[in-house]
Parts: sequence; structure tokens; C-alpha cells
Amino acid sequence: MTKKRLGQLFLGVVCIAIALMWVYAFIYAPRESANKINDSSWGQRANIVCEAARSKRTALQDLRKISITDPKAMIIRADIAEKATATLTEMLDEIEKSPPTDAKGRELVPLWIADYRVYISDRLKYVSELRTGQTKRLNETIVEGVPISEKISKFARENRMKSCQAPYDLVS
Repeated sequence: MTKKRLGQLFLGVVCIAIALMWVYAFIYAPRESANKINDSSWGQRANIVCEAARSKRTALQDLRKISITDPKAMIIRADIAEKATATLTEMLDEIEKSPPTDAKGRELVPLWIADYRVYISDRLKYVSELRTGQTKRLNETIVEGVPISEKISKFARENRMKSCQAPYDLVS
């Protein structure tokens, strides 16, 4: 065999290997998310708790136009944000009382709750800033290159807990 023929044979084998890899990836590879837990009833229970917390936050909405230069308005905004954040703390405390039954859920849910508590801490720092008259945006912790709220929300979406996604009520 000539060098040219060996080169063609080698390229043919590489092309076939790449084609087989894509066939496996699209047809045979498992599609399960790394965040998906097996206890779907836990997700349903958690979503009910989260929906109640979301309703409480919705009831706190104050849609009046405010001036960011008005210190009194910033204090009112801080009070509302603090009450809204308290609903998240209560929500997590309630969810923690009933852990999932599967091993993966018992491993992942505490991590998700810990991330949520970091997000709550970020919100409380923002409340403190509002009380001093600072009008910065909510400064979220970044985890693996994304805001922690996105990590929290991804877990919630992948476990069909839409109401448990991180709220974006403090985004301005």
C-alpha cells in the first residue's frame, strides 16, 4: 500500500468513527439531566410550598413609581424586599422538613437549598444597601460562571418545580 492509500484509509476510518459517535449521541445516549431527581412527588410537594410563597410575594407588590433619589422611597423598597425575602426563608424551611426519598434527591436537594440560602443572603445585603440610600443593582453570587439564581432556577425547572425558581423581583 502506498502512503496516499494509507492516508485515505485512515481518513475513512476517522470519518466513520465520528459518524458513529454522532449516531450514539443522538439515538442511544442517556438524556437524563444531572439535576433531575427520581422522587417526583417531592417536587410536587415543594412546588406547592413555593407557589404559596410566590403568592405572598405577589401580594407585597407596590407598583407606585418611586424616585431613586428619595431616601424614604428606598426605605419603603427595602422593607418590601425584606418581607419578600422572608417568604423565601420560610419556603426553604418548610421544604427542608420533607426531604426526597431517593438517594440522588437526598444528595442534590440540600445543595440546592444551600444555594438558595446564599441567594437569600445576597438579597439581604441588597436590602441593607437600600436602607443606606444606595441604589445599586442586586449583586448575586456567581457560581460556575453564572448568577446563583440561574443555577437555582435550572434545578427547579428540571424537577418541574416552576414556582421554586429564584424570583427576579429585585431586578431593576
